[in-house]
Amino acid sequence: MFNLVLFGPPGSGKGTQSENIVKKYQLQHISTGDLLRDEVSRQTTLGTEAKKYMDQGMLVPDEVVIGMISVKIDEAQDARGFIFDGFPRTRTQAEALDKLLEFKNTKIDLVLALEVPEKDLIERLVKRGITSGRSDDNEEVITARIKEYYLKTEPVAQYYSHQEKLERVEGHRPIEDTFNVLGKHINKYLLPIA
Repeated sequence: MFNLVLFGPPGSGKGTQSENIVKKYQLQHISTGDLLRDEVSRQTTLGTEAKKYMDQGMLVPDEVVIGMISVKIDEAQDARGFIFDGFPRTRTQAEALDKLLEFKNTKIDLVLALEVPEKDLIERLVKRGITSGRSDDNEEVITARIKEYYLKTEPVAQYYSHQEKLERVEGHRPIEDTFNVLGKHINKYLLPIA
């Protein structure tokens, strides 16, 4: 089983590249946001627990999110592997994910970090906000989100770097070019199906 973490600040193209990777390598996509919404809508025990926090505007505790990830992995035991999108966001979450995967006799094999200059991120997010009507389309909010991302996730990148699992990839090139570079890293572990 091959497990990949895809990092990237808001606007780095993480969602698009995740879709491309899922298609080409037939991996299961684990997005914590999607997991939370799914568990809440199905009113599972974990979903009910998560909803209590979400209704108060609080972050869902790591152990609840890890529980949801565990269930998702168990539901897809014959998967070729998983791509983790949006998780882990902190070193504590990375350590918890490692423990969970070790318990399931697997591990994170590769961490790909998309890197895009801040001015490009701001430009992309402002455009996305205009076309999608999202509320984070002003430069001040976007800049704050980017700073928050780097503040929290750089320690995670360092955590995986010490394990020699981190590859930084320039994400400001055209989508296909960036995907080709990501693919070269993934191909060292897993060959594409599509």
